[in-house]
Amino acid sequence: MADGPLIVQSDRTVLLEVAHPDAESARHELAIFAELERAPEHIHTYRITRLGLWNARAAGHDSADMLATLDRWSRFPVPPSVSIDIAETVGRYGRLVIERDDEGQLVLRSTDPAVLAEVSKNKRIQPLLIGHPSPDAFLVDAWARGHIKQELLKIGWPAEDLAGYTPGTPHPIDLAENGWTLRPYQRKAVDIFTEGGSGVVVLPCGAGKTLVGAAAMADTKTTTLILVTNTVSARQWRDELLKRTSLTAEEIGEYSGQVKEVKPVTIATYQILTAKRKGEYAHLALLDALDWGLIVYDEVHLLPAPVFKLTADLQARRRLGLTATLVREDGREGDVFSLIGPKRFDAPWKEIEAQGFISPAVCYEVRVDLPAGDRLEYAASADDERYRLAATAPAKIGVVRRLVERHKGERILIIGQYLDQIDMLADALNAPKITGQTPIDEREQLYQAFRVGEISLLVVSKVANFSIDLPEASVAIQVSGSFGSRQEEAQRLGRLLRPKESGNTASFYTLIARDTVDQDFAQNRQRFLAEQGYAYTILDASSLAA
Repeated sequence: MADGPLIVQSDRTVLLEVAHPDAESARHELAIFAELERAPEHIHTYRITRLGLWNARAAGHDSADMLATLDRWSRFPVPPSVSIDIAETVGRYGRLVIERDDEGQLVLRSTDPAVLAEVSKNKRIQPLLIGHPSPDAFLVDAWARGHIKQELLKIGWPAEDLAGYTPGTPHPIDLAENGWTLRPYQRKAVDIFTEGGSGVVVLPCGAGKTLVGAAAMADTKTTTLILVTNTVSARQWRDELLKRTSLTAEEIGEYSGQVKEVKPVTIATYQILTAKRKGEYAHLALLDALDWGLIVYDEVHLLPAPVFKLTADLQARRRLGLTATLVREDGREGDVFSLIGPKRFDAPWKEIEAQGFISPAVCYEVRVDLPAGDRLEYAASADDERYRLAATAPAKIGVVRRLVERHKGERILIIGQYLDQIDMLADALNAPKITGQTPIDEREQLYQAFRVGEISLLVVSKVANFSIDLPEASVAIQVSGSFGSRQEEAQRLGRLLRPKESGNTASFYTLIARDTVDQDFAQNRQRFLAEQGYAYTILDASSLAA
C-alpha cells in the first residue's frame, strides 16, 4: 500500500498530513483544483468543489490530470464515487457554448440535446432565450450574455463563452523594456489570458500583477479602462504605466473623487463607479465614454457587488481580473467566474519565492494574555463588542514595543483596524501614522520617506492593505484586522513579499488575545497562509521579554 500524504474521502474532502515528506509536492498539485477548508497544525482539510474543478478546467487542467494527482499522492485507493464525480463534473464545463451565428446573433449551443432542453426549461433562463433556430441552439437576447452565464453556473452547467469581443478603439501601446523584461510566469499569464480573451490571473502581491496588466494592454493595443481600489492605487498604476510602457502622461486619465479625466487609458476607482446620486449611479456613463477594448479589474476579490451588476453588461469587452486570491468573504466567487471570467493562470506564492522573484517570509502568531480586569470586561460585553475589546487590548502595546526593539534597523509596518488603537500605538512609539483621514498627498510623502529610509517605522490602518508599493518593508506587525479576513491576510503579507535588496527574510507577526474571539478569527487567516504554503509559528508573548 502506498504511503502518500493524502487521504481522499467519499464526501469530496481530502486530508493532507503536513509532516509527510511529500506534503509540499502534493499540496502544490492539489491546490490547483481543491480549496483548503481547515489548517490546524498536523492535518489540513481540503474540499473538492464544483467551482474549483471548473476553474482548473478553464486553466487547462483536465479531469485525468486531477485524478492522477489524487492517485499519485493518496495513501489509500481513491473512492470510485469521487473519481466518477470529478470526471462528470469537469465534463460539464464546455458542454454548453455561447457563440455567434453567421448573422452575429448570440447563440447558446450544445451537442447534447438533453442538456439544452434542461436549461431552456429553467424558469430563470427561459426569459433570456428569444428563439430556437436549430435543434442544437437557442438564440440569446443580446443584453443577456452575462446574465445567462450567471444563471447557468447556478444550475451546474457553466457555459464556455466563445462569442468573441469587440476590438475597441485601437490605441498604440508597447512595453518599454529598458533594462527589464517580463518574468517567464508573467509572460505565460499574459499569453494564456490573451488566448482566452477574458478571465482572472492569480499572482502573489509583489509578483508584478501590474506588469501583467501592462503587457496585456500592449498585446491588445486598444483603449483600456482600469478599475482600482483607491486613488493611491490609481496613481501607482499611472506611474508604473509611464515607466514600463510607451504611454505618455497625456494618454492616461484619472477618474476619481478628485479628478474626472477620460483618456485612451483611464484609471478609475471602484468607489466612483459605485457612487450614487438620487438613487442612480452617477458615473455609469464612464463605462461607455469610449469604445473600451479592455477592462482591467485590479484586486478583483474586492470588487464591490454593484460592479458585478455593471459588468454583466460589459461581456462584449475583454476583461482581465488581477488578484492575489480568488477567495471572497461574501462568497461571490461564482460571479467572478461567470462575469469577469474563469481563472486563467495561478502561480503559487512559494513557487515564485523559490525562483527568487518574491522575498521569503516567516509568519508568527504571538498570543497575549489579557490582564484580569480586561478579561472581566470582555466576559461581560455583548458579542458584537467582544472582538473590538480583544483586538485593541492595551496589553498588545508592550508586545509591539518589544518586537520593534527586536527588529531594530529594519523597516517596520504596524497595521491595525481601529483608529483609537492606531493613535495609541503612534503615540507610544513616537511614529508617524497613516489612516483614511490622512490626505492623499501626505500619505504619499510618508510612503516615499519609508521607501528611501528616512523613516523606518510606520503605523497604518487598513488603507495600506491595497496596492501600496513598499519594497523594503521587512517586518509587519498586525495588531488587529477585519474579523479573520483571508483577503486582508493576503494583502498584508503581500506588503512584505517584494524582493529585498538586502536579501533578508521578511517577518510577519499577528498579535492575538488568548482565549477570545480574536484567537478564533486568527484560525481563518491561518488557513489562507497554509493555502500558500506558509506555516505559522505560535509564540507566547512572554517569550519576547527583553
